[in-house]
Amino acid sequence: MRIRSRTRSRTRTLLYGLLLGLLLGTGVLPATTATAADNGTWGVFPTPAAGAAMTDRAYFFHQGAAGSTLSDSVTILNSSDKELTFQVFATDAVNTPAGGAFALLPVETKPKDVGAWIALAPEASRTVTVPAKGRKDIPFSVKVPADATPGDHVGGIVALGTAVEGVQQEGRVQVGVKRSVGARLYFRVPGPITAGLSVEDVRVSRSAPLLPWVKNARATVSYALVNRGNVVIEPKVAVFAEGLFGREVLNRPARELKLSLLPGQRIELTEPWPDAPQSDWVTVKVTAGAAAHPDLVSESGTGFVAVPWPAVGLLLVLAGAGVTFWVLRRRRHTDGEPAEAVPDLAGMR
Repeated sequence: MRIRSRTRSRTRTLLYGLLLGLLLGTGVLPATTATAADNGTWGVFPTPAAGAAMTDRAYFFHQGAAGSTLSDSVTILNSSDKELTFQVFATDAVNTPAGGAFALLPVETKPKDVGAWIALAPEASRTVTVPAKGRKDIPFSVKVPADATPGDHVGGIVALGTAVEGVQQEGRVQVGVKRSVGARLYFRVPGPITAGLSVEDVRVSRSAPLLPWVKNARATVSYALVNRGNVVIEPKVAVFAEGLFGREVLNRPARELKLSLLPGQRIELTEPWPDAPQSDWVTVKVTAGAAAHPDLVSESGTGFVAVPWPAVGLLLVLAGAGVTFWVLRRRRHTDGEPAEAVPDLAGMR
């Protein structure tokens, strides 16, 4: 069986599976119900305490100084009626550029941060087989480099199924998908902590009906959020717009985006505006902050002129047609007048 290319495999691996719904608090373990990362067939989560059937940890959260080493264990639970084989690996986490969802890098991408600090037990060096309705505990260690930078380092441990599913024929090539599930791992290196967040590249795209005010004009406010600090940020965003003379045309109070923006990550977000102004001079402002960091505020904006261009174009066409008609009529009237008599100056001597 042939897979089309590494690029396609990487893209599909990123799109399938590794989007988990757990959020990180700031420095301490938040009081939340533990939920294993699970796709309905298998799950990956921190190994439960001895004698416990389920973990009380929603994800891995550790803290260690540069140069230190610590140990833990990850569990793969097989909920199906047949044994399953996995490739188990540690990797780094990223935000997807569009939308900012949490994702773990695919197996083809070599980790450069906390994923590279993790060493799985030798038994996971090749593949791991988990019996039907069974589980497998895999010890691992985290060795923090001596030059590790302070702040949050985010990654995860992934169980990638070796079976290729959903095979489809595309021309001469068969394309399939390998499903994967990952457990998040947050690691904080003590030291100076800096929360940084910026709003950038605010822009507005809009569309208006052919006849103004018959239907609503639609617009989309696009902007980028960049985490310029060294800790995870859970941003909240407010969008405000005013027209001529300070008239308020849009006011959306700050709201949580329900995403974790990782250090150094940049994401592109959009805000739909279904009833945008059709004729106005508008200034749009996007303000971002974080509930855990009250002093962290960033604002950026842009302006645009809302003009019903289709209607203006129609008026220009009609005006042009009217001017053309008037000129032609004037010329026709002028051409129809009799020429003035020219006096014979010679006979007037």
